[in-house]
Amino acid sequence: MKITICIGSSCHIKGSRQVVERLQQLLAAHNLTDQVELAGSFCVGKCQQGVCVTVDGVFHSVSPDSVDSFFKTEILPKLSA
Repeated sequence: MKITICIGSSCHIKGSRQVVERLQQLLAAHNLTDQVELAGSFCVGKCQQGVCVTVDGVFHSVSPDSVDSFFKTEILPKLSA
């Protein structure tokens, strides 16, 4: 699985660094670091929609407050399938 987080200026202001750090913590806590590639990208063109995150090419809008629920609903189910 590849998770790409926008680190462009708009997403950075909205908390992309915190999203990256929390995803790293959650992946480590669930022993999934070998199954998931975290990558950064610059602007994906959806700046009004929060921190832009793609999971295997599918767009999601994530914030530092929603990253835990995003992980539980979008990441864990796909890795345990």
